[in-house]
Amino acid sequence: MVRVRLQAVRVDLQSNTPVLLLQEADGEGRTIPIFIGTPEATAIAFALQEVEVPRPLTHDLLVDIIEAFGGTLSQVVISELEGSTFYAELYLQSATEEIVVSARPSDAVALAIRTKSPLFVADSIMDSEGVVMELDDDGDNEEEEEIVVDQFREFLDTIQPEDFSG
Repeated sequence: MVRVRLQAVRVDLQSNTPVLLLQEADGEGRTIPIFIGTPEATAIAFALQEVEVPRPLTHDLLVDIIEAFGGTLSQVVISELEGSTFYAELYLQSATEEIVVSARPSDAVALAIRTKSPLFVADSIMDSEGVVMELDDDGDNEEEEEIVVDQFREFLDTIQPEDFSG
């Protein structure tokens, strides 16, 4: 496994879709781009910006539940790639055992950021999908995170309960 860090949450300008950039912590600095949804990008941006919300969001609630049962999130692994779909695993540690739970990478990263848990990518994925990218770290990602948060707030302002009826 290759240890990675969340380099940025960006918005792909062509598709207007948020993308996670997970960069190799050591070595060549290869990066894995993973396209995610706007709500998940917002959840990650909130965690990165340490935004206080009056009630726990879903990822905050899950962290609270894990901790209430005496567990910890020991690591997150981006474990598989099937077609263009990435899969992740949450490694939950209790007092007596380790439990591995399948998750979407966006949810897994949102939890890892909240718990400060290490992130890993399977060697095979890094070897096949990792690219060396020139990522500027001049603070632009903070601006892009704010764009994602603003887009999500606009979405929330326009959504109606009827939109969820089948």
